[in-house]
Amino acid sequence: MNILILGGGGREHALAWAVMQNPKCDRLIVAPGNAGIAQIAECASIDINDGGLVATFAEENAIDFVIVGPEAPLAAGVADRLRNAGVTTFGPSKAAAELEASKGFTKEICDACGAPTAAWARFTEAEAAKAYVREQGAPIVVKADGLAAGKGVIVAMELDTALAAIDDMFGGEFGDAGAEVVIEEFMEGEEASFFVLVDGEEALPIGTAQDHKRVGEGDTGPNTGGMGAYSPAPVLTDEVAQKVMDRIVKPTAAEMARRGTPYQGVLYVGLMIKDGEPRLVEYNVRFGDPECQVLMMRLGAQALDLLQAAAEGRLAEAKVNWADDHAMTVVMAATGYPGAYEKGSVIGGLDALPESSSQMVFHAGTGEKDGQIVATGGRVLNVTARGATLQEARDRAYTMIDRIDWPEGFYRKDIGWRAL
Repeated sequence: MNILILGGGGREHALAWAVMQNPKCDRLIVAPGNAGIAQIAECASIDINDGGLVATFAEENAIDFVIVGPEAPLAAGVADRLRNAGVTTFGPSKAAAELEASKGFTKEICDACGAPTAAWARFTEAEAAKAYVREQGAPIVVKADGLAAGKGVIVAMELDTALAAIDDMFGGEFGDAGAEVVIEEFMEGEEASFFVLVDGEEALPIGTAQDHKRVGEGDTGPNTGGMGAYSPAPVLTDEVAQKVMDRIVKPTAAEMARRGTPYQGVLYVGLMIKDGEPRLVEYNVRFGDPECQVLMMRLGAQALDLLQAAAEGRLAEAKVNWADDHAMTVVMAATGYPGAYEKGSVIGGLDALPESSSQMVFHAGTGEKDGQIVATGGRVLNVTARGATLQEARDRAYTMIDRIDWPEGFYRKDIGWRAL
């Protein structure tokens, strides 16, 4: 098979790595890719949010299967254009991608199918939103309704923080994403991520994970795109996972199908779990980053078969073969992230690191210059390892980090602390 993956971050490097393990893969192109991906696959520089362009590229390169990595092309309808052109594609339609593109849409779906989630209200004007917040009190959660690259959510522990967030969102800090604002009840408990493949009808769980959103040790400081993750998530026991499937995932899939917009792709179910009872925080319509890295490390070659089964409506016959193991990824970021950071610093020591089914460095924000790997983004590397226990995976990951020569980078030294 000729396969095209859209995206250029750590998530896409992990997807490419898993796909390349599968003997079905004859040729792999990743657009736009990065310096790490370029070591295992072809990279192509195209605008992945332009569905017509992507469909033409797929035809010219005899692509059999497309995997869409990030949310932006999905929200732009790229999967629709590809399917209309006869290309088998993994990823939801533009209509179904509203589950991530609009917080309010997701809440309406939850209300319609009875899925447990936080109490909520949606606003198009700042004053009405502020009046609601004053009435409800803090803590409270303020969210930009649209796509804000994972940054449009403010968990306000004080009233002033919530009021300032409303001003920021309606003032354009998150662009069009903040044209509408959703305000939610603050939910207590432990957060976890549950990943499920859906083919329009059937739903198949493929793994659990927990990530560390905050930049500092002990989960302190501002939110980031994620500073590390591990899989499986201990809080998502078999019993809790079954509740998530029965009360949240299956009702959502049924409601989407009932509306004539069946969901096909991966459903990233963000959960808050308290006393064994799960509630939905949000849906994402793509793999998490860095959660994808630990999932792919554990799934390996079978990932391609599973994604293909979802895209072709064959999940009823699919089965996940889990090893009884653990995986952890630690993000190395550019100093200053998630604020301003320098680009172009040289990263050394990567060539000497092991690359195997249990140890990999997935590249996120990297490029190549004069034969050297340089940092081009905020989150730059995902140092990832598997082990029989989480402690073993952790020890392997941090041993690898110790061998990377990058003075301009930093990382959290406590990834996995909740579970350990």
